[in-house]
Amino acid sequence: MTENGVRVVAHFVAKPESVEDVKRYLSAMVDPTRAEDGCMTYELLQNADDPTDFTFVEEWSSKSDLDHHARSEHIRINRELVSEHLAEPSDVRVYTLVK
Repeated sequence: MTENGVRVVAHFVAKPESVEDVKRYLSAMVDPTRAEDGCMTYELLQNADDPTDFTFVEEWSSKSDLDHHARSEHIRINRELVSEHLAEPSDVRVYTLVK
């Protein structure tokens, strides 16, 4: 990872009746994002004990690459589509590596 690299943890909670919809919309973000410049890791996780709980774990080579990703068309479209299926607002946190 470069000195400017960033990590992201993005958490989504689906409405119980919308788990499959949320999984479909979030999954649609994975392949296009992995092809973006600066994407080092982009994984979608689903909680084994709570299927409504989804989390992206991301690693980007720079803040500018992450910013470009956040403005990408596939992210905008799928975030709009998924929003009505969420039980609460998404929680996206950006981190820098301490050690």
